[in-house]
Amino acid sequence: MGCRGVHFAVKEHQVERLLGAEGDDELVEVVEEIEEEWEIAFETDKAWDALHRCLSNGTLNPEEGEPPLNRVFLGGRVLNELEDYFVVLVTPAEAKEIADALATVTESWLRGRYFELPFPDYQGEKSEEDWEYTLSSFQGLPEFFARAASEGRHVIFTVDQ
Repeated sequence: MGCRGVHFAVKEHQVERLLGAEGDDELVEVVEEIEEEWEIAFETDKAWDALHRCLSNGTLNPEEGEPPLNRVFLGGRVLNELEDYFVVLVTPAEAKEIADALATVTESWLRGRYFELPFPDYQGEKSEEDWEYTLSSFQGLPEFFARAASEGRHVIFTVDQ
């Protein structure tokens, strides 16, 4: 069941608990509570990997690519130290920037990035079928960020490897 990516729009008290967590075990407990009581969430399943690469520079390196699109998945503030589980936070201001940038992403542009960029170490296989899965997982993501931004919420992205 690994590698399933989920974004959550979180409230201020949840952010405080995430930032106040003492160690990864406590952080994971807070995330599990958020997963149980979520109000606004968006799941990209395993397509988050290809989507991050398309919105960045083809790699999973969170420091590569151009902001704000490179912050959609891995480019925020990493809250944990685990190597196989990630909790990445963006502020409401960053969520707004991301929402504005995602609103300009067209299917044509995303498809071009998918097929033109090299995806080093990509676990999937680039194909029309994988592209369709990637695109279907993108649909709704701009609206998720727009809603989070309009409500002034932080956003966390979680994924286990």
